[in-house]
Amino acid sequence: MKKRRLIVTLASLIAALTTIAVISCGILYYLVKSPQISLEETAYIYIYPHDTSTTILNKVRGVASPSSTVGFKILVKHNNFDKVARSGKYAICDKDSWHDIYSRIVRKEQTPVKVVVPSVRNFQQMSRVLSEQLMFDSLNIMEFFANPTYINQLGYTLETFPTLILPNTYEVYWNIMPEQFIARMMKERRKFWNEERLAKAKALNMTPEEVATLASIVDEETNNNAEKPIVAGLYINRLKRNISLQADPTVKFALGDFARKRILLADLEVESPYNTYKRTGLPPGPIRIATIAGIESVLNYARHDYIYMCAKEDFSGTHNFATTLSQHNANARRYQEALNKLNIKK
Repeated sequence: MKKRRLIVTLASLIAALTTIAVISCGILYYLVKSPQISLEETAYIYIYPHDTSTTILNKVRGVASPSSTVGFKILVKHNNFDKVARSGKYAICDKDSWHDIYSRIVRKEQTPVKVVVPSVRNFQQMSRVLSEQLMFDSLNIMEFFANPTYINQLGYTLETFPTLILPNTYEVYWNIMPEQFIARMMKERRKFWNEERLAKAKALNMTPEEVATLASIVDEETNNNAEKPIVAGLYINRLKRNISLQADPTVKFALGDFARKRILLADLEVESPYNTYKRTGLPPGPIRIATIAGIESVLNYARHDYIYMCAKEDFSGTHNFATTLSQHNANARRYQEALNKLNIKK
């Protein structure tokens, strides 16, 4: 009898423990692997390297209302989650379990972002715009943009380095590092400068850097893409005839003042390798990040005989073109008179 009672007791204990284990597993499964997120559309969180499991959980709470947070706490506690820095943009989806979210972060299954690389006048502006879209701050990227040793290792000078950048929209990871971003720009540049474009540059007796330099002047002269090949053709005519470019935007660059609407005679005397009134040929580098449209306008410039241009007196942003100095002077007088009427001194 005693033996039978012992067996029954042990069987009952085992059954009870089994029941508890089954219930515990069920609860654990529910907390960890059952859907905890209910969303109408996918939301995203941005994780920085200094974020912890607590701050990440708060970010999830900020974009969703999980049924419970216990499952995430269990996962991070038993897997040393906080011992590794995490960063990136991660999706929080409808019907996600905590295991889904946890695994996505641990496996670094990021959602890419579309970063707009703009055509701006300098790397300070570029750094600011990029830092507004990506994890790194403007100082991080400026350390690379302004480092002559690093730039020389890439095969550029401080003057020509802006020709590396091709303004466009690119898909990258939000936590991309500055050096990785520059490596991506190098890759995009190699892709852009294919055999056909290189052949066109060679036919102009120009390097890609020189093409981008001229394109930057064209971009500053006009925002009208249809007019850019005409402007490019004019400057190419001048280069072929060894006539100085006499491009007002290069004087503005030399003066450090792109807000000027009127260039005075005294301004033309500024001593700078970028002053194309005093120096023939191209300046040592671009005066802004050249657009793809600007580069294409140089490579596919319009064939004509123009060597003079002047902004139209209607301030439309387009130009009057001329083949003779007398025609140009007449165009210039009309523009100067229009400036005078508006009392624009500079």
